[in-house]
Amino acid sequence: MNEVLLRSLTPSVLGILVRRGADFAAAEDAVQDALVEAVRVWPADPPRDPKGWLVTVAWRRFLDATRADAARRRREDLVDEEPEPGPASPVDDTLQLYFLCAHPSLTQASAVALTLRAVGGLTTRQIARAYLVPEATMAQRISRAKRTVSGIRFDRPGDVATVLRVLYLVFNEGYSGDVDLAAEAIRLTRQLAAVIDHPEVAGLLALMLLHHARRAARTAPDGSLVPLAEQDRGRWDTAAIAEGIGILQTALARDRLGEFQAQAAIAALHADAPTAGETDWVQIVEWYDELVRLTDSPVVRLNRAVAVGEADGPRAGLAALAALDDAALRSPGSGHPLPRRTAVAAYLHERDGDLETAARLYADAAHQATNLAERDHLTRQAARLNARRER
Repeated sequence: MNEVLLRSLTPSVLGILVRRGADFAAAEDAVQDALVEAVRVWPADPPRDPKGWLVTVAWRRFLDATRADAARRRREDLVDEEPEPGPASPVDDTLQLYFLCAHPSLTQASAVALTLRAVGGLTTRQIARAYLVPEATMAQRISRAKRTVSGIRFDRPGDVATVLRVLYLVFNEGYSGDVDLAAEAIRLTRQLAAVIDHPEVAGLLALMLLHHARRAARTAPDGSLVPLAEQDRGRWDTAAIAEGIGILQTALARDRLGEFQAQAAIAALHADAPTAGETDWVQIVEWYDELVRLTDSPVVRLNRAVAVGEADGPRAGLAALAALDDAALRSPGSGHPLPRRTAVAAYLHERDGDLETAARLYADAAHQATNLAERDHLTRQAARLNARRER
């Protein structure tokens, strides 16, 4: 990778975007995204025209960001940032669109991708990142979904499971901090719970409320991530926690356990603990065992390894981590488990006293991370351990 070439081309590419109508700050962000993509792609596939390549990619990033911002502004006109407890207002067109995009003629994966793009306000790049596939691949998948439903009468709404999956992914994208979609996902899930009596709808609403309750404590004033164990629990929203736990208890009483109820039960155990040291990790492991039974998801197994490490010690956690299959962790739709796995291994090695291995793994996880805040956090963790080793 010729970093000198990249630096020399940056002002020219930035100027082209500004002349095309991009404001300077947005153009800078788009060019930076293009440079990151060049660092990733060029070593294996160098372009014939580096400047043209950068202009094309940067302009696409600018358009995606502009569309996402416009969609976000439209949503903010409809909902306050913080969701209010209590009964939902009558169902609106947005939720109806979720059901229509989840058309029976589409596979669940295609329906989810189409809904996230057409209604959820996510960019193709964000959806591709969530599914661990190239952006071009996701663009083709969405285009095929659009062709499939073109000319079809949207008089057969899709199933609840697909809509729940879409709402869950929209909430997660908002919760990551990249786009503020979490409150909108909660609003729509409230509406869904008001019109559909289903324990998994209630489970998803409880899960969202319990996670959203911790939002104010997740970042420091400088924007850096604050791990769960280090969060100021006094900043957690106790009203949202109480509401989430109440909804979950009612759902669990119906004895029709599903994935979202099990996830909400784990979140409730974290919320119930007065301090991180008082967390009931043994019970959390038991709930992860239920989740493995329900989903057999590699990401669930990864999170279970963390819980095992807390309940039974770091070496037990590392043993559970070693049993995970890398190929499964790369499967579409699994989120970003490889950086997460590396970070988990780093944490467990640190708890086991192996600071050298832990520092190296934190640095590796930072290199793999796709989220800037996570990358910065992992880099600081590596630096912290290296400083300890040098004392």
